[in-house]
Amino acid sequence: MKSSRRTFLITSLGAASALALSRQSFADAPHVAESDPTAQALGYKEDATKVDKAKYPKYQAGEMCGNCQLFQGKAGDAYGPCALFGGKQVNAKGWCSGYTKKA
Repeated sequence: MKSSRRTFLITSLGAASALALSRQSFADAPHVAESDPTAQALGYKEDATKVDKAKYPKYQAGEMCGNCQLFQGKAGDAYGPCALFGGKQVNAKGWCSGYTKKA
């Protein structure tokens, strides 16, 4: 009985440590620069209010990374991972042409 309790505690602590480390690595991930080739291809802007509406007529006021389905940060995060920019974080107030409204 003691060995299974010990195994459970070790496994639980290991999983909690891994989760904390993965959260930390997301927090340390670089921010996407507007000069990044993928960002340029998608028309990414750090500030959604500065989107060129003539070039991106799909853009609608109020659309931003923080309310996009591809944004993987938590509500209220200033930056978070995005499925389109693997390993990098986008500004929650940013926008790109890959924007998909959250369901």
